[in-house]
Amino acid sequence: MAGTDIAIDLGTSTVKIYVEKKGIVLIEPAVLAVDIATDRIIALGEEAYKMIGRTSERTAVIRPMSNGVISDFGLAQEFIRYYLKKLHSSRVFMPRVVVSIPCSITEVEKRAVVDAISSTGVRKICLIEEPVAAAMGAGVDISKPHGSLVVDIGGGTTDMAVISLSDIAISSSMQVAGRTFDDMIVKYIRRKYNLLIGERMAEEAKIAIGCVYPQKETRVFRAKGRNALTGLPQWADITSDEMLEAMIEPAMQIVRRIQETLESTPPELMADVYEDGIILTGGSAHLAGFDTLISKKTKISVRVAEEPENCVANGAGKAIRYIDDMENKEYGVLNPLSAVY
Repeated sequence: MAGTDIAIDLGTSTVKIYVEKKGIVLIEPAVLAVDIATDRIIALGEEAYKMIGRTSERTAVIRPMSNGVISDFGLAQEFIRYYLKKLHSSRVFMPRVVVSIPCSITEVEKRAVVDAISSTGVRKICLIEEPVAAAMGAGVDISKPHGSLVVDIGGGTTDMAVISLSDIAISSSMQVAGRTFDDMIVKYIRRKYNLLIGERMAEEAKIAIGCVYPQKETRVFRAKGRNALTGLPQWADITSDEMLEAMIEPAMQIVRRIQETLESTPPELMADVYEDGIILTGGSAHLAGFDTLISKKTKISVRVAEEPENCVANGAGKAIRYIDDMENKEYGVLNPLSAVY
């Protein structure tokens, strides 16, 4: 393993690590549990995720990533170091890393990502914008002079971009994504049933029956929590029609942003997008009816990529072979990587 190049998808909800020639070898929730009294990390990843909503006052469950960027530098550093150490036992020859970043990230936020990863001792860090990585992971040949519109709906951000000649022609990013849907479900169930549910229950409901377009078959999910008035345990059977009511507002915000991006797209690229359709990636692409909703509102066909939640990690992994080209600026070589540190 020592010295093997890797790619990291630092998501708000999940961290994925891709190892060259092996594929994705690690998928863990981007969560840590910290002892408030001593500032010591108690658990990471899946182990910490199980503690959400079940901790004492002494323990805090923290997400070091927020809206696609680092919100707690120290914890993010520890988090990345722990998983890289798990993969690479050798300290002598550390790997080169490709990291995916949202397309609207500021220089300060970019630097925080680079510093957090470089502190683990890696040799070189290359950045790739998430829509570019998502397009590569979805199997699009981005090197051609041909426009492709990719919409990546992750946990913290939705990134969309028209990509041509291995670069972004026009892009947009918004902080409405998977976590927003969870929040809307929590608020809706409280408002309608006086039932307080946690983040995990909302996510389970979203995965089980979440939809953003009317479904032929009505599905039911039992949400359990606490009555807001009596404080006693309570449950409610939520239908997929109610989930549609709860989730349609953020879904329409994403659709409106896609429409705005299309309005700003140059005519030649627009013709390509209309011909090929929109590619939907990211974990929230699994939401029932999202492709239909976007297609109806934009009048363009929409396809959900294969394994949409892994497109960014797989695309960043495919971009590993371009690391050498960042230094050897050969004539005719178009590079999807945006920066090297």
